[in-house]
Amino acid sequence: MIKVGIIGGSGLDNPDILKNPSQVTMETPYGAPSSDLTCGQIGGVDVAILARHGRKHDIAPSQVNFRANIHALEAHGCTHILASTAVGSLREAIAPGHLVFPSQFIDFTRKRETTFFDQNEVVHTPMAEPFCPSLRSLFAASATELDLVHHSDKTVVTIEGPRFSSKAESHMFRSWNADIINMSATPEVNLAREKKIHYASVAMSTDYDCWRESEESVTWEMIMEVMTQNVDKVIRLFLDVIPKIERYDDVCNG
Repeated sequence: MIKVGIIGGSGLDNPDILKNPSQVTMETPYGAPSSDLTCGQIGGVDVAILARHGRKHDIAPSQVNFRANIHALEAHGCTHILASTAVGSLREAIAPGHLVFPSQFIDFTRKRETTFFDQNEVVHTPMAEPFCPSLRSLFAASATELDLVHHSDKTVVTIEGPRFSSKAESHMFRSWNADIINMSATPEVNLAREKKIHYASVAMSTDYDCWRESEESVTWEMIMEVMTQNVDKVIRLFLDVIPKIERYDDVCNG
């Protein structure tokens, strides 16, 4: 049975996109998740939406309880997680408003709880393919059908935040072959992998970080403006992809 968790915000927690919406409060051994789950159906598929930074966007990146969020979705029965995130572009070709489906990550965070296995059990989780290849392929195919400009097989670097990068850091990340930058991909994706949940991310490019000399350096106001103008692209993509997930399920080993 397929059940899809959506992690995001900025319109994705709007119950109007769900049939028969309801609120479910979850408790976990790791504390409270960022929000209640908004549950319902999309195209006949059970869906649970969680707001990563809280309903009022009042949880800073370093304060997100990633373990509680992933545990809550798993406990609710989610087999797949579709995550939305705003990202800065580290490549000329990835312009603001473009969608990106990352396949790899670089973890540049410092303060976060990054594993469920930090007590009495040692588990070494394979992480060569952190983002589900099947979901990424489905995203790309649907984006093509919907005529959405997109980029696949890219690398996201996650920084601690809440500050943005210095120019030196931005150029360093480019030299590491990172393509986009955000503050939330890790440890979210690796925790999902530890739980053997299919996880894929839809990243929306909102700016060029600060490496591009001809561009104004990124600001929060800039990010919100681009997100507001383009969030409908992510919603359209999710509405198209979710009913199709089951036919792709046996392609990926989780």
